[in-house]
Amino acid sequence: MTCAQTATPSGPAGADGNLLKGLDYSVLQQCMHCGMCLPACPTYVATLRERSSPRGRIAMMRAIADDRLEVSRTFAEEIYFCLGCLACVSACPAGVDYTTLFEHARAEVERSRVLAAPKRNIIRSLLVNTVFMSRRRLRTMGRAMRLYQRSGLQWLVRRGGLRYLLPRSLRQLEPLAPAISRRFTEAVFCRLYDRRNPPQPRFRVGLLVGCVQDLAFADTNLDTIYVLQQNGCHVAVPRAQECCGSLHAHNGELESARRLARANIDAFVPESLDAIITNAGGCGSHMKRYDHLLADDPDYADRARIWSARVKDIHEFLLEIGFRRPQSPPLQQRVTYHESCHLRHGQQVSAQPREILRSIPGVELVELNRADWCCGSAGIYNITQPEMAMQLLDQKMVDIQATGAHLVASANTGCNIQLECGRHRSGATVMVTHPVTLLAAAYRRETAR
Repeated sequence: MTCAQTATPSGPAGADGNLLKGLDYSVLQQCMHCGMCLPACPTYVATLRERSSPRGRIAMMRAIADDRLEVSRTFAEEIYFCLGCLACVSACPAGVDYTTLFEHARAEVERSRVLAAPKRNIIRSLLVNTVFMSRRRLRTMGRAMRLYQRSGLQWLVRRGGLRYLLPRSLRQLEPLAPAISRRFTEAVFCRLYDRRNPPQPRFRVGLLVGCVQDLAFADTNLDTIYVLQQNGCHVAVPRAQECCGSLHAHNGELESARRLARANIDAFVPESLDAIITNAGGCGSHMKRYDHLLADDPDYADRARIWSARVKDIHEFLLEIGFRRPQSPPLQQRVTYHESCHLRHGQQVSAQPREILRSIPGVELVELNRADWCCGSAGIYNITQPEMAMQLLDQKMVDIQATGAHLVASANTGCNIQLECGRHRSGATVMVTHPVTLLAAAYRRETAR
């Protein structure tokens, strides 16, 4: 059954359509207001405002559900000031489901239209609900960006002074534009990697190539495929897969997120796979919640539960199957590791990437101070809240440079783009990479001996 043939559930809502009123009230009651989340919340630490803390935001959500507070512009701006980093989830002793609260609060903000404005509406319609709903459109956008970068126009904008002719908002955005890959994942996979699948695999897995991940970090996807094949996995890269939907769910577009979830379930057929692999922390965190997202869908609820059970972060999966430790000639590399918020707090995957880095001959892993503190990327937070995002990034770069590392490894698309921006912004010499890229390089050095 195709996505278009499937009825779209409206999701929980109160009698007046309010999504917070429609939530199971026990979710809103979970918060004990103990304050354990306060020192873990970057926006509270920066402002010391109660409303900018997780418990303050939850108190406002509950007040709206109780009809003691209206969905106002102040509430909406506070909900979008939240990074959604989920550090509060790791800190919370009561197990508050902040992800559900956060997503429904933003969805209610969009439903109420308290932030509606012509410019904002056009941008959301063009990007969130058009471009990021189709990988074909994303690749078209990516090719246009690559032409801009390779034609010399980007050089003129950045070095020739043309950036001062751009509106202030575009001047802030331009440095965040990632370098677009020369080749996209699917094309190279079909030409080279598909035939390298082992004839008698230990496991059959599917790889989510992602949206921005595929445009800007296709080589990381290819490294992931290579590592999986080196560990006896048959890898499939379904052509019909789409964006995971995390961008949509985290920006109040739950119906769009559901459409994408259904499309991916149909594309991958999770019942036929041992695992669905992702190498981006934000994507994996959201994909593991497809069972929550589609819980009310009679056609997809059961399949979504199978999907969520089989989604694995690449580091998590490699440790579970007992990955082959490389026996390559050592290269002396001082590496530090920045934890993706959604990998650490959303998926509770923390030790596994470090274990993979330590397995690589010649790698000296240096712990990063506040490794799990947000870098400020947070999806599109660095676009919507640039001042706070850059404040977090500058502190992150100070901590990275203090390690004396040659490389900073991170396992999330947004984090790697943000850290690249920070590297140029601070003049740091440290290079940004993915743990799996270092593991793939070590495997390749084995055959080069």
